[in-house]
Amino acid sequence: MSGPVSVLVVVALVVLVVVRQMKPQKMVPGSRRWWVVPAVLAVVALREPGLVDAGHRAASVGLLTAGVLLGVATGVAWAWTTRIWTDETGAVWARGTKVTGAVWAGGMLLRLGLIGVGVLIGVHQGAAGAMLTVAAMLPARSAVLLHRAGRLVPSYGVVAGG
Repeated sequence: MSGPVSVLVVVALVVLVVVRQMKPQKMVPGSRRWWVVPAVLAVVALREPGLVDAGHRAASVGLLTAGVLLGVATGVAWAWTTRIWTDETGAVWARGTKVTGAVWAGGMLLRLGLIGVGVLIGVHQGAAGAMLTVAAMLPARSAVLLHRAGRLVPSYGVVAGG
């Protein structure tokens, strides 16, 4: 995939995810769909030539590692700022909050900071690094949300005041 196309794919995916997270989403127990998009992103990113800048291998790997760790941290923070609840049927729902939007903005600013550091030290970074960051963020979010959802007490069948 060419550089501009890769960037457009990443931007479109992020916009789609951000828009969807602000709407209530029913969490389907036992669903394994949560790994498909991150897996595809990781495979595409790892196949991209120039994932690591050959002229600055150590710095490039360091920035790539920092980006992936940033993705994991953003995904965890995203999940902890997401509101989850059960409805009267016991179904689990999730929706992003204003704080979730701030987490996204902060994560993007930190990612841009990493890109800036790369520019300052002369390390070429392509869209593949951003894809790996998102590929790390999504399963981190899903893992924390699934953990939190497993600890919920259904809102039905509970004695009032008791």
